[in-house]
Amino acid sequence: MTTEMKTCTREDLETLQTVSIETFYEAFQEQNSPENMTVYIEKAFTVNQLEQELANPNSQFFFVTVDNDVAGYLKVNMGEAQSEAMGDKSLEIERIYLKAQYQKQGLGKLLFNHAMEIAIAQKKTNIWLGVWEKNDNAIAFYEKMGFVQTGTHAFQMGDEKQTDFIMTKSLL
Repeated sequence: MTTEMKTCTREDLETLQTVSIETFYEAFQEQNSPENMTVYIEKAFTVNQLEQELANPNSQFFFVTVDNDVAGYLKVNMGEAQSEAMGDKSLEIERIYLKAQYQKQGLGKLLFNHAMEIAIAQKKTNIWLGVWEKNDNAIAFYEKMGFVQTGTHAFQMGDEKQTDFIMTKSLL
């Protein structure tokens, strides 16, 4: 099994859209209505929306591949690209998603470690993320990686307002 990290570029837009929709759907479709899933996906993962995110100099996307198949991706934000105002010393992990068949193989940790490397290289003092309060597996993973809950914020899923835990890890 050959695993590689690859920076996403404009040329990867179609693949990014496909893997974004697939992984989001796999992660949340059982706990949300089809209508709310559709509304969110049609807003968050349009070609135009992803193109704007890729073009933002304060955001970066990375694919993790297994034997040349895109297994999942990471999105990190800095500065004003962060979804919450956390300051210039913070890096946000906005998305870590893996296809179902690639979960529990260490790839989430690989993506997380890549985000950590970026944060350290950029001299950030903390790394943070938002995770749905009902996503027990992800919460357990982040706690294992040294994150603690430091707050909450609202996440709009279609017509439903959900609560995300804000989890932070100090790099000091």
